[in-house]
This record gives sequence, C-alpha cells and structure tokens, in this order.
Amino acid sequence: MEYVQSNMHVDSQEPGNMVTELKSSPVAGKKFDHFKGLSMVLLGAVLWGVSGTAAQVLFQHDGFDAGWLVCVRMSIAGVLLLAGISMKSGPMRSIAVWKDKRDALRIVLFGIIGLLGVQYSYFASIRYGNAATGTMLQYMGPIFITGYLALRQRRLPSISQCVAVFLALAGALLLVTNGDVRSFSVAPLAVFWGLVSAMTLAFYSLYPQSLLRKYGAATIVGWAMLIGGIGMACITPPWHFTGHSSFGAWWLVCFVVLFGTLIAFYVYMSSLKYISPSEASLLSCGEPLSASIIAVACLHVQMGLPAIIGGLCILVTVAILALNRRKDR
Repeated sequence: MEYVQSNMHVDSQEPGNMVTELKSSPVAGKKFDHFKGLSMVLLGAVLWGVSGTAAQVLFQHDGFDAGWLVCVRMSIAGVLLLAGISMKSGPMRSIAVWKDKRDALRIVLFGIIGLLGVQYSYFASIRYGNAATGTMLQYMGPIFITGYLALRQRRLPSISQCVAVFLALAGALLLVTNGDVRSFSVAPLAVFWGLVSAMTLAFYSLYPQSLLRKYGAATIVGWAMLIGGIGMACITPPWHFTGHSSFGAWWLVCFVVLFGTLIAFYVYMSSLKYISPSEASLLSCGEPLSASIIAVACLHVQMGLPAIIGGLCILVTVAILALNRRKDR
C-alpha cells in the first residue's frame, strides 16, 4: 500500500500508465502471488475433499472395490506426473533418483508404506463409513507427528501441543460416537482404517523430506504413486474389475484420478512457491470441510451436533499445530 500511495499524487500521470505501474509494483506483485498461493491450496484441498465423496459413491452405490480404485488412481497419476516432468525437464531428471541405491530403496518404501498406505487406508475408511468421517480421522495425522517428534527430540510437547492432542482425542471420540460413548455411530472398521490413514499420513509427511529436497516433490511423488499403484496391482489387478459399470460411475473415476489426484496435488505443491507450509496446512482444512458439506448435502450423511463439534475440534487441532510450526520456523 505504501508504494501505491506514493504515486497517487502525480496528477499528470495517465490512468493507463498508473495501472501498469501498480501491476509492476513489488508490493502489489507479492500480494497477488500470496493470493494466488492461497487460492491454489484451497482449490487442491476442495478437490481432495470432493474426490473423497466421489469415492464414497463408487464404493457404496456402484460396488467398486477400494483396492482397484487405489491401483488405478495411483498408477495413472504417477505415469502422468512423470511424463510431465520428462517433457518439461528431460527424461534424465525423472530417473535421477534411481542412480543412488539408498535413495531408490527409500522411494520404494515411501511408495509402499507412505503413499499406498495412506491412499488405501483412507479409501477403506470411506468404504466402511463415509467421506466426512474418513477425512476427519485422517486429519489426526499431525497428532502422531507431534508425538513422534517429541520422542525423537526427547522433549515434552508444549502446552499448546498438549491442548491440540486433547482436542484431537476428544474430537475423535465425539466424531465416532456422536456423543454416546456406549456405542459407535460409525462402523468400527471405518474408525480402524481412518486411524491407520492418520498414522500413514504422519509417515508420508516425515519420511521423504531429504528426498524431496534433493529431487523435488513432483519427481518423488510421481515415482511413489507409480510404485504404490504397481504394489496394489499385485493384490488387486486393474483388470479384475467389480462393480456396476455406467457412464456416471466412470466419470467419477476420471474425476478422482485427474482432479482429485493429479490436479489437486499439482496445485497444492505449486502453492508452496507463494505461501508458507504453515499457511498451506491451515488452508488444507478445506478438504474435510468440503467432504463433510458435500456428504451431508448430496449423500444425506447424518452427522449429529456432537459429531460436528468433534470434527471442528480436529480442525482446531490442525490450526494450532500449523501455527506452532510457523513460530518454530
């Protein structure tokens, strides 16, 4: 704003020239880049949330198998990502990771345990429950990250981190019981796979840091997706299809693969060029919110007031931990 005000007193300046100058202003440019980054991460989060609801329709209405969808989703997205890298930076860029045996082993572990683990457990939670609950439970991942880092660094969590852990546990309890601790309002298998997705999300977030710094996010995630897809194909081959085949069902499959995986990942990772990881973590709360809103509005998923409060507690947890990371930087 200071740069803009300093030019407003020049009466002889033509309006067209003033607009051009303001667009080239460093301050205005930074603000636009920041707004672009915020918009991109929100778009990615919403696409992830909507794809979860689309997967719920495929599982519960069209009889699709979660393993089959994970296999197809990861394999196609991985191939497209690697093809994009090869066209942009040359094929040598995409295969550089395989020249180091240790890095090659790490990316295989990341692909199987990290990406395949988080993808399958997330979809399995949706298969046995619903997109809203599955996504909320997955967002308990930062709690496992906090616990792991506290043990590794041999220091107690801060007061705010302890509050976050308490809110997450209380929120999860309200979410899965709907306020009645004597019974589950969500299928136990949905809760189990949701917690597994939270743990694998923690692994997915922590394990590949050195690989990402060395080779870039697109290369690592591209190979990890392809490896995870191949691993899933050994259990659920893509040609062993089960479910009701229709135009609507295949449109949803295309949406999950292209918009809910490839584009969502691309815009989210690209947003990190313009905003901080802590801001991205805060805005990624758009994923469970969009999944919950669409599940309730379109699929008539019943969520009582206690379950809604529980989901909000988990979102507050993500906000607290993201703000803590910003202070630690």
